[in-house]
Amino acid sequence: MVKSLHSILSRRERQIMDILFRRGRATAAEVMEELPGNTSYSTVRTQLRVLEEKGHVRHEEEGVRYVYTAAVPRHAARKSALKHLVETFFDGSAEKTVAALLGGEGRRLTDEELERIADLIAKTRKDTPGGSR
Repeated sequence: MVKSLHSILSRRERQIMDILFRRGRATAAEVMEELPGNTSYSTVRTQLRVLEEKGHVRHEEEGVRYVYTAAVPRHAARKSALKHLVETFFDGSAEKTVAALLGGEGRRLTDEELERIADLIAKTRKDTPGGSR
């Protein structure tokens, strides 16, 4: 994927993809039930068809119903969204992103979470050519 999945989807399309990732599979009616606001069934069907044309969604026919699934693995979408977030809000800097997470006003990290983060950093240093600086 050359372009970030996050940046090429509209807000409503991202909401639909989130529903499909969460549920695994869903009909248009099930997607419609979970979408915020008032959206008609035909609008949801159209948006699912557009997502399918873009290659993000696929469907299977079960009787007269179409059941939709995400064509893109969740980890790929997660990576794409994170890349978009880092580029948009943190000038592409992993350091600024981590600093915001660690120093944020949100919830405090537990000692166990900090230890796992430290382990990830140590593993990245070990696995990176030129490793520990």
